[in-house]
Amino acid sequence: MTDSTPCRGAAPVGQIADLPAHEAAAVMALRRWSGSPTVNRGAGREAEFFLGQIFETLQHFGRRSLMRHHVGCNCLGADEACFAQLIGSANDGDREDTMMIACLLVRADAAPIVADLAQMAALHLRREGASAQEATKQDAACPARPVLH
Repeated sequence: MTDSTPCRGAAPVGQIADLPAHEAAAVMALRRWSGSPTVNRGAGREAEFFLGQIFETLQHFGRRSLMRHHVGCNCLGADEACFAQLIGSANDGDREDTMMIACLLVRADAAPIVADLAQMAALHLRREGASAQEATKQDAACPARPVLH
């Protein structure tokens, strides 16, 4: 990637508020994650464990680093939207779509692992009633016009 090429993974494609609660919670966990064991203060232990396992797998086997927006930003980046779709399709029990999306994110040999972890994370996020209220709060530091941050 050259300096003149935009980072497409961070391009805003929507709003966090438009996502279902479990998908918004997963995106917020992705934004908070920095390799630490605690990834999502809003999710329970089980969801936190499986989300952490997904993030570790993405870090080790990902096709490239996922772009994330600031924790308090209202906009939804392209990579974040892809991750939300992964959790959403797993939540719906659509194994084929979950595998297809996982293949976009990681090497083909790691896709079944990510798909299984996404299914477990979605199950626990739904069971724990993940709330999107925190996800929809706009951070004062986030400009109205989305930028790579």
